[in-house]
Amino acid sequence: MFVKDTAKSNYFIAADNTHLCELLHPTRESLNLPYSVAHAIIKPGERSRSHRLKTSSEAYFILEGEGEMHVNEEQVHVGPGQMILVPPSYWQHICNTGAIDLKFLCIVHPMWHADDEEMNNSGGTQSR
Repeated sequence: MFVKDTAKSNYFIAADNTHLCELLHPTRESLNLPYSVAHAIIKPGERSRSHRLKTSSEAYFILEGEGEMHVNEEQVHVGPGQMILVPPSYWQHICNTGAIDLKFLCIVHPMWHADDEEMNNSGGTQSR
């Protein structure tokens, strides 16, 4: 059995400006999994940087707080219990529009790796 507790885990500022804790990453935990899972936090009034995963899809599952999810030219208000699927190569970012931390899980398939991620240096959302 594998158990990881966010209360006992290290968070870091990821390239997309989220506070991130890797919960499951096959290469770091010697797990035989095709996906990775991270716990992300965005403080009130903040947002992640616009980025895309070139070959991986990503699903966000909102745990707490509220925000606005941007995927390419679309945007939608999101809250607890909702999941958003971001297909490979789609530009994405999420804004915390609430008064409390926006907390969510990031599930990436195939597993996240740095050379698959591209940041949008212009600051806005780009079209696919």
